Amino acid sequence: MFNAVVISVIVMVVLSLLRVNVVLAILFAALTAGLVSGLGVVSSIDMLISGMGGQASTALSYILLGAFAVMIGHTSITGFLVRLLINSLKGKKAFMLLAIAGVASLSQNVVPVHIAFIPILIPPLLHLFDKMKLDRRGVATSLTFGLKAPYVMIPAGYGLIFHGIISGEMQANGMEIATSQIPLAMLLPGLGMVAGLLIAIFVTYKKDRVITPNIETDSEIAATYEQENVSFTTKHLFTLIAIIATLIVQLTFESLILGALTGIVLMFAFRVVPFKYGDQFVNDGIKMMGMIAFVMLIASGYATILKETGAVESLVESSSAYLGNSMLLAAILMLFVGMFITMGIGSSFGTIPILAALFVPLCLALGFSPLATAALIGTAGAIGDAGSPASDSTLGPTAGLNADGRHNHIWDTCVPTFIHFNIPLFLFGLAAAMIL
Repeated sequence: MFNAVVISVIVMVVLSLLRVNVVLAILFAALTAGLVSGLGVVSSIDMLISGMGGQASTALSYILLGAFAVMIGHTSITGFLVRLLINSLKGKKAFMLLAIAGVASLSQNVVPVHIAFIPILIPPLLHLFDKMKLDRRGVATSLTFGLKAPYVMIPAGYGLIFHGIISGEMQANGMEIATSQIPLAMLLPGLGMVAGLLIAIFVTYKKDRVITPNIETDSEIAATYEQENVSFTTKHLFTLIAIIATLIVQLTFESLILGALTGIVLMFAFRVVPFKYGDQFVNDGIKMMGMIAFVMLIASGYATILKETGAVESLVESSSAYLGNSMLLAAILMLFVGMFITMGIGSSFGTIPILAALFVPLCLALGFSPLATAALIGTAGAIGDAGSPASDSTLGPTAGLNADGRHNHIWDTCVPTFIHFNIPLFLFGLAAAMIL
């Protein structure tokens, strides 16, 4: 129990749950790991910094995608395309929720705007949701599904980053696996999320839900909806071309950095966004994605301390003796550990370097295959994201659904998404670890 890994993870989770900034929480956890392992403060910081470069490519990808997302949002194309689809589904609650989940899914892979589309799309539709007596908890679940499931299963956009981090960190910790194999490992956990979404739409939130009307706010929302129902323009056409080009370059060269740069260059070349506002778009992109990028850098440095000090090997030896040869018990414990860490940090991407440093040596000792190990790491990284009060996957939906002040972050977003996604992720991820 006095292992540096155990103590530092407890420090990180406690600080995160106490609402300490996640960057500071991971930083203090890293320093704790170094001190418990016998390093001084200065040596711990030096080792942390030396390990941060492990996720430099991922961090740059996030920054560039953030700038590209802001440019796409500037054109209002997302709102146009979504309303075109949703307007044809008025009165059909299940189809509306499925459409929202589908649109949110596109934001992770095809049109990589992440959560930037939610403030554009959702507030103008709140009045329509209330008229349809649509349960906003179902909308929150649909949005969170779209913000998570695509990167869990599909190796494009943010999914390419997620899968690349898993394979890269597994290789760095001594287990070879190709990035192209990760989708197979994550297919079953992803299907668990699909099952959770269908249960939410067709069972849990199927009934009508009436929200107390607010005449003043509702009139403002309705007016906004009418004003933003714009027509398709040449600017939208050029934006679509830039998005398609981004996707093609990304898939061809397996580089999100090249893809995002292609999109940014084309947006300027087509004069979709004014070149003179380039600084503003990049700054806004950094504001939106910079925190996540920096979390991944710090997490990579923290993982380096855990590996270089021998704390992981010590934990693996003691855990192996305790677990014996029980792969089932080991998988259950690893998934629980991943859930608590990710719940605290609020970022699936940021926890992968930490989880890989912990899980790979243990999986090697117990005889898990590379695919099973990837399934455990990927699922453990995703399992606490839904339901975490600090996660973009919950903060984004709440920001849109609470535009009129009638949607609670914890009870209307975090609790529903935790129940419908973390439980099936745990069960399906456990099954994947045992089968693969």
